[in-house]
Amino acid sequence: MTKPPDQQPAIRVTAMPADANFYGDIFGGWLMSMMDLAAGNVASRRSAGRAVTVAVDAVAFHHPVHVGDEVSVYAKVISVGRSSMKIAVEAWQRDRDSDRCAKVTEACFTFVAIDEDRKPRPVEKEKS
Repeated sequence: MTKPPDQQPAIRVTAMPADANFYGDIFGGWLMSMMDLAAGNVASRRSAGRAVTVAVDAVAFHHPVHVGDEVSVYAKVISVGRSSMKIAVEAWQRDRDSDRCAKVTEACFTFVAIDEDRKPRPVEKEKS
C-alpha cells in the first residue's frame, strides 16, 4: 500500500455526485481545481498575501477517484523566485469504507505574488 506524505493536507474533501461523470468517475477538472485551491492556500501563506496561478506543469493522473472517496491534497513550496513560487502538489484518494489509499494526481503549480494593483510583488526570503 502506498503512503501519503507525512504532512497535513492543505485541503481535504469528499468527492460528490455533482463532481462525477455518468460512470461515477470524478472529473479531472474538478481534481485540478482542488489542487489549485490547495496550492493557492500555500502560496498565499508563503507570500503573506495574494498570489495567482500562472502555470501548471507536468500534470499526471495515476488513479481514478470515485463518488464518496475522500480526497486529500498536499502542497509544498519547492522554490521561490523574486515574485514567483513553484509548488509541488499531490492529490491522494482514500476509499470511503477502508484505509486503502492511492496517489491519484500530481503536478507542479507556479504562482506569482501580486499587490493591490495586481502587479507582481516580491516574495520575502524565508527566515532561517
